[in-house]
Amino acid sequence: MGKIIKTDCKYQKDDLLTVEITDIGNDGEGIGKVDGYTLFIKDAVIGDKVSAKIMKAKKKYAYAHLEKVLEPSVHRREARCPIARQCGGCQLQNMTYERQLEFKQNKVRNNIVRLGGFDESFIDGIMEPIIGMEEPWRYRNKAQYPIGTGKNGKPVAGYYAGRTHSIIPVDDCFIGVEENKEILSVVLAHMEKHGIAAYDEATGKGLVRHVLIRKGFTSGQIMVCLVINYRGKAVGNSNEFIAAQNELVKKLRNINGMTSISVSINTDKTNVIMGTEIHTIWGKDTIADTLCGLEFEISPLSFYQVNPKQAQRLYEQAITYAGLTGNETVWDLYCGIGTISLAMAKTAGKVYGVEIIPDAIEDAKRNAKRNGLDNAEFFCGKAEEVLPEFYQSESKKAKQNASGEVKESIEAKEIMDSEAGGTVGAGAVSGKISSALHPDVIVVDPPRKGCDEKCLETMLKMSPDRIVYVSCDSATLARDLRILADGGYALNKIRACDMFSWSGHVETVVLLSQQKPDDHIEIEINLDEIDATCAESKATYKEIEEWVQEHYGFHVTNLNIAQVKQKHGIIERENYNKPKSENSRQPGCPEEKVKAIEEALKHFQMI
Repeated sequence: MGKIIKTDCKYQKDDLLTVEITDIGNDGEGIGKVDGYTLFIKDAVIGDKVSAKIMKAKKKYAYAHLEKVLEPSVHRREARCPIARQCGGCQLQNMTYERQLEFKQNKVRNNIVRLGGFDESFIDGIMEPIIGMEEPWRYRNKAQYPIGTGKNGKPVAGYYAGRTHSIIPVDDCFIGVEENKEILSVVLAHMEKHGIAAYDEATGKGLVRHVLIRKGFTSGQIMVCLVINYRGKAVGNSNEFIAAQNELVKKLRNINGMTSISVSINTDKTNVIMGTEIHTIWGKDTIADTLCGLEFEISPLSFYQVNPKQAQRLYEQAITYAGLTGNETVWDLYCGIGTISLAMAKTAGKVYGVEIIPDAIEDAKRNAKRNGLDNAEFFCGKAEEVLPEFYQSESKKAKQNASGEVKESIEAKEIMDSEAGGTVGAGAVSGKISSALHPDVIVVDPPRKGCDEKCLETMLKMSPDRIVYVSCDSATLARDLRILADGGYALNKIRACDMFSWSGHVETVVLLSQQKPDDHIEIEINLDEIDATCAESKATYKEIEEWVQEHYGFHVTNLNIAQVKQKHGIIERENYNKPKSENSRQPGCPEEKVKAIEEALKHFQMI
């Protein structure tokens, strides 16, 4: 007698259900309910009535396969690509472009509200309309086609089926450039003619793994890089990496715009596509493209936005949010080949870029020189390591110089006192602080996982006036915005940008500004009448901040300190703890920071 498996699931695998689609999931899948039981159905569109078969059942929800559209939604369109439902690339080809934009706007908004814990009406008030594409087809300047062996034994190129490494053969992709089709045809015909084997992931044998194609939209230049499992000895360009290599190069050269042909050596059993060893077998090592009025060199390994037209609109928005006037100091974290860095360097005083990939940093330096920009400096390393190390080093230098500067300030006071009859303006004496240590703007454009916590902590310590956060994942963006808001920064503006039409992905740019008390007030003081012992018993905001950092290990803002001082009746100026605009929301001071600041106030005998 077989074992009876008990289950609490309302429905079982292979059950066929009729459901109305009432919502959209984060990846664009349709969501519907049957008797309170939730179904996630790929390729279903909000407003559809469909028949779906359950593929995987859980207690409260299930994943189902779309069997038939019974009543199509007004938002449904016919997919342009014949393999759209099989390929894992375009999840939304059955949805009208207008509805896609609405979905992506709501995705960003809902993640920031739900995951970031921000007020719904507040976020609605600062979100600007999404930046959509004028033409949502043929927008990708880069394609990486896996090469495999078809059922007939011939080499094929295509894309992986969703959540698999099974290649779906395709001779064209409607979001890629038209030249891709001709290039793939030449490569596959050459492989078949000369018996060149495609790479087999299971055995690790075979030569050709991928074909990388890049195009400069403004220059028209095209790059082809064959990723090969080559184990021979190659010296420069003297060896043939591929059978009848000159014949292949000659055919590829005939394609209009061909500028660079190379091979990338990758012999590892890995999902990483590109190898780090690149050999140019014909033409230039790089191609060129223009973005935001700047010319960039792009190598096979360069990170460069795949949708340059939308990238320019995204970066222009980031530059607008940065509010540059020509004198500002800017840090650009996760800078890649310096696209945002150099775009900002045109209207900033000084820009520092940080990137972990050495080749990208070298590209950034070359691009700066190529564009005649000498006010951009680049550091190679992890942002979460470079920034804290820089801050710690520069802070020590500032402290070491502090005693000398204080002495000079006192002497200056005495001279001014005798000349001005004993009174001076409060702004007449100030210490010098490194503009790199406390920049005007920090820009971050992190990978999908978001910013590292150490990086965020250091950003808060550096206290820039503005933070511009460019994100490719609104979920990790929401998490990081909450950390920055709790650290004393107010969200001012949010704008989504559609960089990848027909997919569920969306880019977002956010402007945050430091929420702090007014920094300056005009007063007159008589130095002779100041009670020195009284003055010594009062700590500055900076001293309180440093005391908390030293004894508790975390950063507090001027706003936090002002809130605690007011709590204990230490009267500040009228606007010391008020937002700069009526629409701004102030974050409350966390309890652990309240206690730490209170201990600091006790230490300085202020309470």
